[in-house]
This record gives sequence, structure tokens and C-alpha cells, in this order.
Amino acid sequence: MTLHDFLLFALPAVFLTGLSKGGFGGALGGIAVPLLALATSPKQAVAVMLPILCLADVVGLKAYWGRWDTANLKVMLPGAVIGIAIGSLTFGFFDERAIGLLIGVIAVSFVGLGLLLTNQAPRPLHKGRGLLLSSLAGFTSFVAHAGGPPVMMHLLPQQLDKLRFVATINLFFLLTNAAKLFPYAALGQFSRDNLLLSLMLAPIVPLGVWSGLWLQSRVNHQWFYRIARLGILLAGLQLIWRNL
Repeated sequence: MTLHDFLLFALPAVFLTGLSKGGFGGALGGIAVPLLALATSPKQAVAVMLPILCLADVVGLKAYWGRWDTANLKVMLPGAVIGIAIGSLTFGFFDERAIGLLIGVIAVSFVGLGLLLTNQAPRPLHKGRGLLLSSLAGFTSFVAHAGGPPVMMHLLPQQLDKLRFVATINLFFLLTNAAKLFPYAALGQFSRDNLLLSLMLAPIVPLGVWSGLWLQSRVNHQWFYRIARLGILLAGLQLIWRNL
């Protein structure tokens, strides 16, 4: 991998991550690691992206401060802790191809989920399902920064107000990503090279977040989600093809 090849995938991945954090509740968050994993190893991709994700979480927090759904977070955050603990204990058992395949399957599943959960009547918060899905989100977030699909499986059926939906997802992943920093460091993921790559990409984060905030009320969300899911689908299929 050359630096040019890495940046070819990394720059749009980081920008779209910030854009997603800023105004679209994670619609594009799942594309970053699949994109980066096309240019580098999956393990390096997740290591480089974690500081980026934490920065994006912090930059985007102010716009949605206090708008989150507390009842959902009381269920989701304990589940995330369980999932992160499982991910920490099993991380060494996954080889590069297995992680790449997992990321690809999650990305494709995310697109399928978006098709299945359209045009349904709102459902109330279900604590048992919420705990299970948020545990899965904590695990997939730890190994591949791909916790979005399980979280959306939990939140989308409730059909929350747009701002409450985005704020709840943003705060959930802010706390989840912060909790991942310690086990990542213990597992040796933050090498000098990985941290330098994260630092190089950091200036793109505020640009993406501010763009997301500006676009939130100015674009047709239906078409935005369709384009986002298409990008995630293509990246996911490519990863599955490469790692089977």
C-alpha cells in the first residue's frame, strides 16, 4: 500500500464519516472501514479510524446536546459494555480475512436492513431486544466499527423524531467509541504509524461534520439514504469477494 492509495480511500471515508455524524445519524458511518479495508488491512483500518470516530463524535456533540432519548440509552449503553467486553476477549481469534469478511457481511446486511424496515408502524421500546441488539452493536463496533446496523435495527422501528434519533445514535457511539480506546491501546492497536495516519486525517473531520449539519435540512433524506446504502453495498460486496 502506498500513501497515495491509502489517501484515495481514506479521505472520502473520513469526510463521509464526519458528514454522517453531523447530520444523518450514521447513514454513512458504515462505509469508512469497508473503504479503508480496500487499501490496507482490516485491523489497521479499524485502528486508524477509532481516533477519527472519537473526534467526529466530539465535534458533532454540541448540535444535538440534550436531544437524545434517555430511555433508549439506559438500555443500550449496558449492552454496549457487554459487547465491547466480548470483543476485547475474542479480538485475537480473528485473522485479517475473517475481519474483512465480517465487515463486508455487516455492510451488505445493513443495506438489506434498510429495505426491510421501511413503511412499518412505530413500535415501542423493547428492553430485551434493545439489550441484545446493543450488545451486538458493541461487539461489531469493537471489531469493525460497524455497530450501526444493530443500533438501527433497534431504533428504526420506533420511528423517533429525526433530531432525537440522530442525537441518540451520536451519544451512544460517542460513549461506545471512548470505551473502546482502552482495550485498543492494551491490544497494541495504536502503533506510531497508525496514530500518525489518524493525525493526518483529523483535519477532514470538522469539515465533514459541519457539512453534515449544513446539509441536514437541505437535502432529500430519502435519496441521501439510497445513495449511502448503494455505496455501502458496493464496498461490502468487494470485501466479501476479496476475503472468501
